[in-house]
Amino acid sequence: MSGKWKPRLLWKLYQQGVVRFGELRKQLPEITPKMLTQQLRELESDGLITRTVYAEVPPKVEYRLSELGSTLGPVLDQLAVWGVAHHEAIVRQLAQP
Repeated sequence: MSGKWKPRLLWKLYQQGVVRFGELRKQLPEITPKMLTQQLRELESDGLITRTVYAEVPPKVEYRLSELGSTLGPVLDQLAVWGVAHHEAIVRQLAQP
């Protein structure tokens, strides 16, 4: 679960339930499609998310937390609480060169 994108992707899926690839792209505009695909594949390989492909034109692909991934809910909630409590310090730190 390391890196810049995986925690953010897990949070989006935790908050929204089922999310399509395009929706994730819109919500995280700074991630490239290649990186998004790679991160989603790794999370799927780790058993934290499930990917459902529908045989439609155009193809429809949905992502959701797996049963195992859903157990991260309390951890994600606590990270969110920590982030809110330390928001100003985090912003200051990120603004430094």
